[in-house]
Amino acid sequence: MNSGAPRTLVVGRVKFFGRHRGEVNSSAFSPDGQMLLTASEDGCVYGWKTQSGHLLWKLGGHTGPVKICRVCPDGRLFASTSCDRTIRLWAVVEAKCLQVLRVSGLDGTRSQAGRPGVPFKPCCVLCHLTGHQRSVETVSFSPDSKQLASGGWDKQVVLWEVQSGRMLCHLGGHQDAIQSSDFEPSSDCLATGSWDATIHIWDLRTGTPEVFHQELEGHHGNISCLCYSVSGLLASGSWDKTIHIWKPLTRSLLVQLKGHVTWVKSIAFSPDELQLASAGYSHMVKVWDCNTGKCIETLKGVLDVAHACAFTPDGKLLVSGAAD
Repeated sequence: MNSGAPRTLVVGRVKFFGRHRGEVNSSAFSPDGQMLLTASEDGCVYGWKTQSGHLLWKLGGHTGPVKICRVCPDGRLFASTSCDRTIRLWAVVEAKCLQVLRVSGLDGTRSQAGRPGVPFKPCCVLCHLTGHQRSVETVSFSPDSKQLASGGWDKQVVLWEVQSGRMLCHLGGHQDAIQSSDFEPSSDCLATGSWDATIHIWDLRTGTPEVFHQELEGHHGNISCLCYSVSGLLASGSWDKTIHIWKPLTRSLLVQLKGHVTWVKSIAFSPDELQLASAGYSHMVKVWDCNTGKCIETLKGVLDVAHACAFTPDGKLLVSGAAD
C-alpha cells in the first residue's frame, strides 16, 4: 500500500447534473476526465461535459432501468447493462451520429433503434450482447480493452470478446446474485462479488478459470461493490456496512473501514491509492485514508440516497450519483 500521506481534500462548489428522470445507479469518467457518464433508472445513459455540466446526449435503447455504465480504458467504447438482461456496447466518436444501429443478435442482423426526440448525437451501438437470463448488475472492461466481464441475478459471470461481441465463457461458482466485478490492472485476474458474501478471484491466464480461482471471505453480508487500485489492491464494500482492503495475492486483509450506518453501494480508489471514496445507502459520501483506515471527510452534498462515486483520472474531482 502507498505509504505517502493523502493530500488535503478541499471541498469546493458542488455541481449537480440534474436532468435524469430516475435514480442515478452508476457513474463513470472517460479516461481523459472530460466526459462523465451516468446510468439511470429511467432506462437511459447520459453523457455530460465534466467541467461545465453541459448535457451532451441522452441515450435510450434499454427497455429497463440501466444498472451500470463503464468506459473502456482506451476511451473508444462504453458499456451499459440493464434489468432487460442485456449489455450494450456503445462507440463514442467525434463525428455527428445521425442514427443508432443495433445488431439484434450475434448473426449480423441489423435494425434501427433510434427514438424520436432523443438527441443521439455522438454515439452509435456496436453490438447487442445476450447471454444472461436475468438482470445484468455489473460489467467491467479489462485494462487492455480486449475483454468484457458481466454478472447478474442468474449467478453467472460471462466473459466476452469486445471486438467481436463473442461470448468466451461462463464462470459458475457463486451461490447467489453477482452485483460487482473488476479486472486486475494486469488483466490476469477478474474479481467478482456476490450476494453469497464471497469474492471470487478468477485466474484468466489458464484455459479453465472456473477451476483456477480463489475465494476471499470475511464479509458478513452481500458484496455490493469491488474496485482494484493501480497497484493491485482490492477493495470490497458490503451490506454489512464495512469496506475491506485486500492484498489478493496473499489473500490477506490489510485494513477494514468502518463508519457507514447503511450498506456500502459504491467505492473508488483515488489514482494515487492514498484515498478511497465510498457511497453508502444514505445522504453521505465518505473519503478514507487507505493507510490508517480513518475517515478523513464526510461529504453531504447529495440531497438523497447516494448510489455511486468515482474519481476523475487525475484525482482532482469526485462525483457522486444520487436518487434525487
